[in-house]
Amino acid sequence: MKKIPLFFYLLMICSAPASAAVQGEEVEYRVGDTTMRGYLAFDDAVQGARPGILVVHEWWGHNEYARERARMLAELGYTALALDMYGEGRTAEHPDEAGRFATAVRTNLPEAKKRFDAAMTRLQAHPSVDASKIAAIGYCFGGAVVLEMARAGVDLDGVVSFHGSLGTQNPAQKGAVKGRVLVLNGADDPLVTEEEIAAFKEEMERAGVDYRFVNYRGAVHSFTNPRADEFGRKFGLPLAYDAEADAHSWREMKSFFEEIFK
Repeated sequence: MKKIPLFFYLLMICSAPASAAVQGEEVEYRVGDTTMRGYLAFDDAVQGARPGILVVHEWWGHNEYARERARMLAELGYTALALDMYGEGRTAEHPDEAGRFATAVRTNLPEAKKRFDAAMTRLQAHPSVDASKIAAIGYCFGGAVVLEMARAGVDLDGVVSFHGSLGTQNPAQKGAVKGRVLVLNGADDPLVTEEEIAAFKEEMERAGVDYRFVNYRGAVHSFTNPRADEFGRKFGLPLAYDAEADAHSWREMKSFFEEIFK
């Protein structure tokens, strides 16, 4: 019998009657003249204020995958906001389009920070959130974004990058990164080279960052997304889902949040 990937198993749990307390709602916030369209998830059975987690989407844009991860975080007792980095909730249908969207964000750090900060403010304002306890996770493009926000000194307790790119034009300066950093990487990801990994570790150590880097042997890019194989075949990209790396990386994230929010 074919094993059900952990991701789908967790989604089934999230959809079960016992999980009916998890609420999801569309949210809008603005950055200048641009409307940002996000999705906020929380468990209304949890008493009192709790940490808030920002979820930054892959380069495909704010899609259902980011929302699913937000709901999974809500199941863990957090309030999660799957934010919008592209504006108007835009999503890409082709890698060329996704690349243009992602490049526009990554080459304009001041604007990217405005969009991230606006989402963070929206999350902190939710009545279920302890505004003093905020972290962020990101996938692929989103992983790069959360690392850049940490480097830029955004007041986050921690950030988690899942198969995100590591290179930057704005390396962390001593004392700038306020929270802890967790990087979960596919050891066989051709999009993240050994040289980039070495440079990232050197950067973190030079800046005095409390970080942890985990490499998953055999895993390639987008190893947490069950649709990665489909996208890889369709567009000829080095993408593949890895159920074991997906499960282990999620456990690493859970432990990380338990530590920083204890």
